[in-house]
Amino acid sequence: MSGRILIVDNVATNRIVLRAAMQAAQYTVDACTTPAQARASIAINRPDLILVNLSGVAAEETGFCTALKADPDTGGIAIIATGVPDTARARLAALDAGADEVLARPTHDALLLARIRSLLRARAATDELFLRDSTSRALGFHDSQSPFAAAGRVTLIAAPPSPWHDLTAVLNRGLDQPVQTRDACAALRDCDAADCPDLFIIPVASRESDTGALFSLVSDLRSRPETRLSCLLVVVPANAPDMAALFLDLGADDVVLHDALPAEMILRARTLVQRKQLHDRLRRNLRDGMQAAVTDPLTGLFNRRYVDHHLTRMSAQCTAAGRALAVMMIDIDHFKAINDRYGHAAGDRVLVAIAQRLRDNLRAVDLVARIGGEEFLIAMPRTTAEQAQGAANRLRRLINQTPFDLGEADGPTRVTISVGVALSGAAGPDQQDMVRMCDLADAALYRAKSGGRDRVAMETSIV
Repeated sequence: MSGRILIVDNVATNRIVLRAAMQAAQYTVDACTTPAQARASIAINRPDLILVNLSGVAAEETGFCTALKADPDTGGIAIIATGVPDTARARLAALDAGADEVLARPTHDALLLARIRSLLRARAATDELFLRDSTSRALGFHDSQSPFAAAGRVTLIAAPPSPWHDLTAVLNRGLDQPVQTRDACAALRDCDAADCPDLFIIPVASRESDTGALFSLVSDLRSRPETRLSCLLVVVPANAPDMAALFLDLGADDVVLHDALPAEMILRARTLVQRKQLHDRLRRNLRDGMQAAVTDPLTGLFNRRYVDHHLTRMSAQCTAAGRALAVMMIDIDHFKAINDRYGHAAGDRVLVAIAQRLRDNLRAVDLVARIGGEEFLIAMPRTTAEQAQGAANRLRRLINQTPFDLGEADGPTRVTISVGVALSGAAGPDQQDMVRMCDLADAALYRAKSGGRDRVAMETSIV
């Protein structure tokens, strides 16, 4: 089963017809007569979507919709109002009451099912992002500040000269910002992921217009990496339910009729912009949380958690290419003495500066990580023993030849490092091989420190 649907309708015939259609589409269906029964049903079996009859626009039914949306526990349940009179004012009243969509009776089956699929897709995407966000928060990776709601970027796609001046004027006034108008080619050609509109609005002139090109446009916008996360609102003729259903199944987030009141156009557009910005914020929280999980907060280098997984992948690539992987363990000499003499703030400045020098003097393909208090790891793929030793000595000189600024009170201070190097052989990318290789590099580091520090020691055995 692909979802649970609750039907709320006081007309038995309507409940029977809707239940049969929903079960044929493989949904789990519950049905009841009144909002009071619906609340009891929701408490037992929470639905993914509710079909509620608002034909009488009774205060009880509209209040039921409004209360569901206002309650944080049920606000995410999608609501489709059925039986609403087929007028612009009646549709707007139902949307204002809390419905996500409004369908007049007799209900067009293809459009109803397309609406359900579209709303459930949107709900599933939001729920997944909220789940990931809650996990990040539980791990401590979140921004405690309230998100700033920026104005949404909206583009209307129409071929010049655009006949949609009235629609553009309505959107400009209602959204309190200029709406950009572009033709389809420009919208596809000039968009980049960093500055892509939150919402594309695509008007269809009539049933007789070239809908094939517009169907392709919706599919294109939904599939391209730059635009796939943007919301799509299609304006369709009032007498074209099949067209509306197809646009929804091709990836449009919403469809609105030509005869919709300006307030409905604005409401739908604003809702989509808000959804897009919410999803963006949740994705950003997830990305930042994942970055924080594998990054050392002081130096910005990767941490041991990242190293444990990435080394195995690097080794697999080197093995496939028949080349060696070099691993260096680097330790700051007498780092405790720096902290004791100059303070921990000065020690932190040394760590940050060393991390910067290491990062700036290695290849993009090399891995640089901080794996302990004053210990760093470098992994260099496709590297010979001579190249690894040369790189280690070069990095050692970069550290010891240029003093570190610890602040005006202390002046420049010389810091040295010791380096242990180990190389992989033809062994496969087994995790145990990587553990042993790091152990060998650690042993070489110990020999470098025991031999007087400020030097490089090579592990000659092959992993």
